[in-house]
Amino acid sequence: MIPRAIDIQIINRLENSEKIVVLYGARQVGKTTLVNSILEKRNEKILSINADQLKYREVLSSADLNQLRRLVAGYDLLFIDEAQRVPDIGLNLKILHDNLPQLKIIATGSSSFELANKISEPLTGRIWTYSLFPVSILEWSKLLNPFELDEKLSEFLMFGMYPELFRYENELDKMDYLRELVQSFLYKDLLELSQIKNSGKIFDLLRLLAHQIGSTVSYNELGKKLGLSTDTVISYIDLLEKVFVIYRMPGYSKNLRKEITKNKKIYFYDVGVRNAIIEDFTLPEKRQDIGHLWENFIVSERLKRNAYLRAHFNSFFWRTYTGAELDYVEQGSGKLSGFEIKWGDRMSKVPKSWSENYPEADFQTVNIKNYQDFVL
Repeated sequence: MIPRAIDIQIINRLENSEKIVVLYGARQVGKTTLVNSILEKRNEKILSINADQLKYREVLSSADLNQLRRLVAGYDLLFIDEAQRVPDIGLNLKILHDNLPQLKIIATGSSSFELANKISEPLTGRIWTYSLFPVSILEWSKLLNPFELDEKLSEFLMFGMYPELFRYENELDKMDYLRELVQSFLYKDLLELSQIKNSGKIFDLLRLLAHQIGSTVSYNELGKKLGLSTDTVISYIDLLEKVFVIYRMPGYSKNLRKEITKNKKIYFYDVGVRNAIIEDFTLPEKRQDIGHLWENFIVSERLKRNAYLRAHFNSFFWRTYTGAELDYVEQGSGKLSGFEIKWGDRMSKVPKSWSENYPEADFQTVNIKNYQDFVL
């Protein structure tokens, strides 16, 4: 078992709070495995439900307190897996929580937008929410020393960090797993829950985005290439973000006349998924896109690290119309920090316009020599 960074946080919530615990995350990142590993150590009577089963969905969507009481009678803790499949799950959890306050509840969902829409409003003030990502270097560091982490870096960059990958010794098996993940799992929520009929356009959009990681994207240009309206492109990207495939990063600015903020960078939560989309599992040292791939990897690992350590920073890129840029900027706790991300052991000089406009800000190059400090 790779130890997950938020297990202690979830255990503490179950021990010390009456609120419902909700765990979001993409398919196959290990949500069910994590919750089961926590629950098997608890000395309680536990009812574990997979909401794919119709018999449970009918009761859990009934809004009938008597039916809900009968379902959980005699149990101390209720675990609902794939909770986004239950209609009106938030209202029904509210009924359980308000009428059976002694019952502990934990729910998982692979679709943040669907589950959040059903839960957030009815359960305001009644939930703790967490996100689980593909395995992070922060989590691997509990098993491997710094030298061993470096040894696995090529594997991480080629195949990403989905937990099941690490069961396979054969690289062909890893590739097959990622292809299956992309085709069968990552799009399933998106195409089912959003009822998008033109799945081909979604796949085409993802390929375009996969080739543009680390670069600013224009929704208008994407729309022209795909034969879609700008609004449709924006809605598709919004959905892809909400099912944990990609995320958008805005530009940082205090001076809108000099700095670019309208466009956004788009990164993938997992570089293995990105490589599967473009069918490129080449070794890092032989890749033409290694700079952008490395940037995506480092940024995603930093975001995982910040989320798990509850380090609340706002994340940006920075670019001026004259061409000065920084790959990554963090703002939080009264501090502003800029980072240039470089493959290899190269060091960068701080851009003059950055130091002139933000003299109080820190600057650092993140490269293959010091990346562990940045993501741990």
